[in-house]
Amino acid sequence: MKDVTTLTEGWTLRHDTSAIPAQVPGCVHTDLLAAGRIPDPFLNQNERQVDWIGRTDWTYDTVLGPRETSHERTDLVFDGLDTVAEITLAGTVIGRTRNMHRGYRFDITRRLPQANTGAETSLSVHFTSAYTEAEAVRLSLGDRPNSYPEPFQFIRKMACSFGWDWGPTLVTAGMWRPVRLEHWSTARLAQVRPLVTVDGTTGRAELRIEVERTRSGPLTARAHIGEHTATVTFEGDSATLTVEVPDVDLWWPRGYGEQILHETQLQLLDEAGQNLDRWERKLGFRTVTLDTTPDEHGTGFTLAVNGERLFARGVNWIPDDVFPSRVTPERYRTRLTQAADAGIDLIRIWGGGIYEADAFYDLCDELGLMVWQDFLFACAAYPEEQPLRSEIEAEARENVTRLMPHPSLVLWNGNNENLWGFRDWQWEEQLAGESWGEGYYLGLLPRIVAETDPTRPYWAGSPWSGTWDHHPNDPRHGTTHSWEVWNRTDYTDYLDTVPRFVAEFGWQAPPAHTTVRRALPGEQLRPDSPGMLHHQKADDGNGKLNRGLEHHFALPDDFDRWHYLTQVNQARAIATGIEHWRSHWPRCAGTVVWQLNDCWPVTSWSAIDGDGRLKPLYHELRRLYADRLLTVQTRAGRPVVAAVNQSAASWAIDVRLRRMTADGRTLAETTVLVWAAERSVACVEIPDDLLPDAGAGKELLIADADGLRAVHLPVPDKDFAYPVPAFELDVVRHEDRVDVVVTARTLLRDLLLQADRLAPTATADQGLVTLLPGESVTIGVRGWSPDPDGTDHLATVTAALFAVEPA
Repeated sequence: MKDVTTLTEGWTLRHDTSAIPAQVPGCVHTDLLAAGRIPDPFLNQNERQVDWIGRTDWTYDTVLGPRETSHERTDLVFDGLDTVAEITLAGTVIGRTRNMHRGYRFDITRRLPQANTGAETSLSVHFTSAYTEAEAVRLSLGDRPNSYPEPFQFIRKMACSFGWDWGPTLVTAGMWRPVRLEHWSTARLAQVRPLVTVDGTTGRAELRIEVERTRSGPLTARAHIGEHTATVTFEGDSATLTVEVPDVDLWWPRGYGEQILHETQLQLLDEAGQNLDRWERKLGFRTVTLDTTPDEHGTGFTLAVNGERLFARGVNWIPDDVFPSRVTPERYRTRLTQAADAGIDLIRIWGGGIYEADAFYDLCDELGLMVWQDFLFACAAYPEEQPLRSEIEAEARENVTRLMPHPSLVLWNGNNENLWGFRDWQWEEQLAGESWGEGYYLGLLPRIVAETDPTRPYWAGSPWSGTWDHHPNDPRHGTTHSWEVWNRTDYTDYLDTVPRFVAEFGWQAPPAHTTVRRALPGEQLRPDSPGMLHHQKADDGNGKLNRGLEHHFALPDDFDRWHYLTQVNQARAIATGIEHWRSHWPRCAGTVVWQLNDCWPVTSWSAIDGDGRLKPLYHELRRLYADRLLTVQTRAGRPVVAAVNQSAASWAIDVRLRRMTADGRTLAETTVLVWAAERSVACVEIPDDLLPDAGAGKELLIADADGLRAVHLPVPDKDFAYPVPAFELDVVRHEDRVDVVVTARTLLRDLLLQADRLAPTATADQGLVTLLPGESVTIGVRGWSPDPDGTDHLATVTAALFAVEPA
């Protein structure tokens, strides 16, 4: 059996004559930060003080001891080098790399001193600035258009490290994934590709293996899935063995069934039966198809797992830290569990980031979160010539092979917005016939997927209509990105279209108050204060925030009200889109919110901010993505109450409809029966006498059923006669939490407790809540312990409570 020696200790980092301790895995920025050489780039405007790091060459050094092993071969293995590296051993160059998204292996068997000599060998990894490489490739191949003034498309590196409209420009370098020595003899498993299929009730895992040898001779591969086995003996460098599992238990996305995973082991044995190498995974048996059948509405885009067509309740994922080496398996678990708890069942890994670590996909398998994986191309025209083309092909083949064991992976996607950009962003004219990536998305990548992982669908891009016969971002065909609404109009315009699949849409809001305070210590906070503007990376971001707010609310003068209302507006915007589009299932088959997470503290479209705090949008997603959703919509010009039922059981509900005034009087009331079959939507017209009078400016419609509530105002909030919020408050201590009980004395619209104002670690179990006079809500708070002898905790809680006020 092969032996592994991890190389995580004893590294130093230098760019001149002085060296500092280095952590591996890690990166230059985090090492400099740990050594106290740079300020925290996440705070204030410190990002600007460290921009020199990305334009500097860096070297990591360590020493290797003698080769104390009886194995025939020793390999130096890097799982990830960021990015342009030259590796030297004892002063001799043994390899060069230029791709962050690949692993590398070098045979150093004859380069290490033999055992018992006591000799040491120097190992250095020298990183050339990513700017140096990218600018050289750009000069060689000619410039290409992109969405940001950085050369990210000329180097195979995490694009968003060069900055994005939500991220800082912190161009990293380093050994960002594990480094090790592997000692082995005779042969090792170089590659295992499991093609997992289901035929009737039988699961089939066809394991295609490739080996690397030090000598010829027969080898045996033996696979086990539970009690089911397969064995093959072979002489060459490849073999295939198939394990069949009768009456197999299937893997399902969350909400549709259990996430059954089958322990799978593959052993490589020599002629004498000695174990040479082992490959272990947890496989899930399931089928996945993508239905793009044309119909009367255009061209569909519907995922089906195990034959079950589903509405995808999705979010877009960006790297959870601009320094990806800091993202641990525990951090993945926190973030992905938060996603699952919000009702999310699909994570799209966006193409300007990274192929995430194995732990990410393992957790998605476990939690039932489907994964849509972009190939790593985003918002730019990518040259198709060397040296990039061969790197891209190798990168794609390696990562398809690495990720294909995961049942959660349901879709390969060629790129983010590049097909759209070519058509709509004046790229075609600027390129004047130069290559721009089309050959990757419509040629190379689908061929690699077909050859390597034919069990999954491939889609050329997002957005993409499936053919150049339609506009790439035509909502009637394939996938759509809806950004005109945020950029130029109002979120009510989401109601104007029914896309087949909304792969991106979003609305900005600032992070939690404590996150802002931590990121901007000492700053007098204003929406346009220097630090707030520095942590707002979108083009005219605050202008769009304020214009979007002014459609619905009077623009407030003080920061706290602005902070609250922009977070309300974000939740309202996303709710408007999801409620509308979910109510049009199966014509619309999915929404993927931009975005779940952040990589630093910033005003952005995220539901979870850069410090991991939950915005009101997160709690709103729990309501919007629940199996059952109650909403007021319009059909053929008539208001209806819609019951969206994504559960496996039918839903029969008595919906209480009340036409009410702002002061809490009921003008009319009735109950309507709504019955929705499983996985369906049912709509019932609202009687005329229940429709609020828009001209009055003080009437609203309340729909209640099964603990769900829909609120409908016929006018913008700024034109509604809200009363001054009044409520009573009680604080009840428990051993593990504090309950904040709010009883409304007036209409309380979008009541919000910002728990982090009570304590930086405090969290609330609810977001925005609308209460009628006399109603109460209990908000559970963890991480806050009010002084048992104090009397000011009611004032403290009151200061952390917000609600919509009269204009």
